[in-house]
Amino acid sequence: MRTVRDESGHRYLLLKQSGESSLVRDPQTGDESYLENDRLTPVEGESSLETAAKRVPSPARRILTAVHDDRALGLLVELSDCQGLSVRKIISDYDICESDLHGLLAEFRAAGLIRECRVAGERGYELTDVATKGLESLSDEFDQ
Repeated sequence: MRTVRDESGHRYLLLKQSGESSLVRDPQTGDESYLENDRLTPVEGESSLETAAKRVPSPARRILTAVHDDRALGLLVELSDCQGLSVRKIISDYDICESDLHGLLAEFRAAGLIRECRVAGERGYELTDVATKGLESLSDEFDQ
């Protein structure tokens, strides 16, 4: 399997190729169709697995790449449920040491999932819109 694109730039997963047409799958929808070979061009530098991952919405993919365990995911969920938390509250109310918290917050900031804010007059963090959308899409998927 490999990644190809049509003349409009839309990417597909190439499943089967014959003399005149190819069976392709749209990574966004999972729909399969036949397209003429002369309409398709191989995409260099993008693996078929990277293309397949595009079925998962971008905000959810960002969370999946930034979160390494349940504790990290739980912190994002708590930031969502509480609409932001102060650093002091996180350290006092949750089972996380300051150095681990600092590492998680740095990873989340680098991924664009959180931003610094004021919570009850103290330094804290809240989710970005990307993180909120990512959590919503992950939750929606599992609520079905």
